[in-house]
Amino acid sequence: MGPITFVRLTRDDFPLLAKWLSDPTVARWWNHETSPEALEKDFGAEVDGTEPSEVFLAWTDGRPFGLIQRYAIADYPEYVEELSAVCPVPESAVSIDYLIGEPECRGRGLGAAMIAAFVAESWAAYPDASAVVVAMHQHNGASWRAVERAGFRRIAEGELTPDNPVDNRDHFLYQLDRPG
Repeated sequence: MGPITFVRLTRDDFPLLAKWLSDPTVARWWNHETSPEALEKDFGAEVDGTEPSEVFLAWTDGRPFGLIQRYAIADYPEYVEELSAVCPVPESAVSIDYLIGEPECRGRGLGAAMIAAFVAESWAAYPDASAVVVAMHQHNGASWRAVERAGFRRIAEGELTPDNPVDNRDHFLYQLDRPG
């Protein structure tokens, strides 16, 4: 595995994103529609820069393998409120969401490597951020193992709205504090 780089998502990437979101492993946790109209609705504002979250493709060895996004939690007051009911959220915290889209890239440590590399870049992108806080469903073991391998610590468990309506509300929250 070579170095991991991040390239902003564009509309030209929507067919690849549709393929990834249609994969049963990804669909289990991301639960997105994959029509061109749905992708435009869900990701168009990020591509245009009119939504505060930033979405990137993760690349290694000359090809994309995953998607990762980041945002200041404070930019989404309803999310701040929901998370704060479970545990204190640092005022300047950032959050991330991620997926490994290429099936042959799963189970090889790329998720943890992608998360660690992206968080390192995020400290520069968000110089006032004190921490990265991530919530995931308790049954998504691959996700919470990846953040643990990337250095996050579990800070809470509680009920949050699931991304997939088939899931219960049981979530873990993880945090990684800014170094230094």
